[in-house]
Amino acid sequence: MSRNRDENLMVVAAVEGYSFVHRMSEKDTFDLFSRYNIFNLLRSQYDVLHTQSLDESVSFVNDVLSRLTK
Repeated sequence: MSRNRDENLMVVAAVEGYSFVHRMSEKDTFDLFSRYNIFNLLRSQYDVLHTQSLDESVSFVNDVLSRLTK
């Protein structure tokens, strides 16, 4: 797999996981991630996150958004 494809998988998993955990629609999660530039942030952290389970990307986003939305 190419790195770009792996990054896309990580982003999709983060959207789906965050949506599930927070009982949000995927569209609302996508909008939230867009508003806070989470997609670029996830991609910038690929080297670390890709060595973890896909759930770790959800935890990472959750931590970031909890700080940004206070």
